[in-house]
Amino acid sequence: MKNGSIRNPRRSRFTPTMAVVALVVLFVVPRNGHSQAKPFNVMEATVENIHAAYKSGQLTTHQLVQLYLDRIEAYDKKGPALNSIITVNPDALKEADRLDAAFKASGFVGPLHGIPVILKDMVDAKGMPTTEGSVLLKDFYPDKDAFVADKLKKAGAIILAKATLAEFATGDTYGSLFGATRNPYDLERTVGGSSGGNGASMAANFATLSIGQESGASIRRPSTWNSLVGMRPTPGLVSRTGVWGGWPTTVGTLGPITRTVEDLARLLDAMVGYDPEDPETALGVTNIPDTYTKSLDRNGLKGTRLGILRESIGQGSEPDSEDFKKVSEVFERALGELKAAGAELVDPIVIPNLKELLARRGGGGEDGNEAVRVYFGRNSNPMYRSYVDMAKSPLVNQVWPRARGRFTNATDAPPATPGSAQYYLARQELMINILKVMADNKLDAIVYKSVEHQPTLISDGMKPPYPSNKGVPSMNTFLVFVPAITVPAGFTRDNLPVGITFQGRPYSEATMIRLAYAYEQATHHRKPPQTVPDLE
Repeated sequence: MKNGSIRNPRRSRFTPTMAVVALVVLFVVPRNGHSQAKPFNVMEATVENIHAAYKSGQLTTHQLVQLYLDRIEAYDKKGPALNSIITVNPDALKEADRLDAAFKASGFVGPLHGIPVILKDMVDAKGMPTTEGSVLLKDFYPDKDAFVADKLKKAGAIILAKATLAEFATGDTYGSLFGATRNPYDLERTVGGSSGGNGASMAANFATLSIGQESGASIRRPSTWNSLVGMRPTPGLVSRTGVWGGWPTTVGTLGPITRTVEDLARLLDAMVGYDPEDPETALGVTNIPDTYTKSLDRNGLKGTRLGILRESIGQGSEPDSEDFKKVSEVFERALGELKAAGAELVDPIVIPNLKELLARRGGGGEDGNEAVRVYFGRNSNPMYRSYVDMAKSPLVNQVWPRARGRFTNATDAPPATPGSAQYYLARQELMINILKVMADNKLDAIVYKSVEHQPTLISDGMKPPYPSNKGVPSMNTFLVFVPAITVPAGFTRDNLPVGITFQGRPYSEATMIRLAYAYEQATHHRKPPQTVPDLE
């Protein structure tokens, strides 16, 4: 595997050393004319913190972007070498200067004014390559923004960088373009995937916000293993136009990965909306509130009823193993914390035929070939037009083994779907079974372990049989049309992060945010990893 180099932006006149000294400590000149040092601490900074600093004159967008760039430079390919960033936006500082000028002239341009965002590198941002973590696409520069990237820019955000991912979104974060991404809580372990670069970069404070994508557990797993908040919204709320694996497939959905629930709600507000290019978003038109921030209620767990799912449903889980038990210990403490915060637990709940129905996930028959054609078709001069075209590349043999299979015997023909009927019937039956359990027990949400095992070792994941996704529940993505949010629940005896998931009814994002926020505020489990400290 090759280690790719970050594509660096144009630098300011400050040297990296000067930037660390001068920009970590920013200066304000009060009315009395005397200089007073007032440091802005970028560590764990939130949208609210940053906007307050902009308003007070303590911070500019240029300074904030430089602070994040300095952290990326210090820690991503150097130091602990997290290897979580594929590309840095070459115009990030220029965009920051434009936003600073706009703020000086007329104030904030939008709700995410001057907020740096990292995108999973399957989301198009004009001027930056979309690589899917693969040597096959290392030079593919889309000529249009993804719908969501455009919305972020209109809200005032800056696309700061593109993050690593499992090559073509096929499990934990390994790829032919970059190698392996390392977990900042234990550098010998995986960050999860497929949105693993988002997980590592957000845990390491390389940006304020990030956007991942999930069709299995690709938001929730890296969020869990990096002590972050992550949500896969109900499909139909967020457009996939300009995103690999979009329409006409239905399972894959973009979602926020952040350090706090409040930031998640702010980012989700900027992402949702109807897009005629993605017909699936027609489903969400009447299901979007004025703002998800109205759900930020510290007492939001009081009087709620939560169904506790104890049955192991993680992929390849080993309930008798010591590793599984370490996660279970944290989960038990989390249940006590939910009670202490005022929730009533229905413990346990039993979902009829759960494992039997989950076992029928294969055979859904989604037309990935057509999704690839739609994706490349947005561009005036695409590198490829189909899997068949990509399979002809002389680089295809370098593709990560777990991803290479999709190019073997690639065809433009519609997929053979002998198991489709069973898949859809099982999905419908499980949805009804779950919603009936929720109705019978008057539940606001179902709660379960976000991942049932600790992060796997990179040394194991990079050799045959290339294990991935261990302990990952993918119940919500089998059902497709339900939201799920994971929130930090603490750390195991090995000091590795654990999360709990709140899963709801279709389009109940506001309720899931309320529950997650109340739990977060009652516990404050997140803490940054020691491998990437403040640069002071």
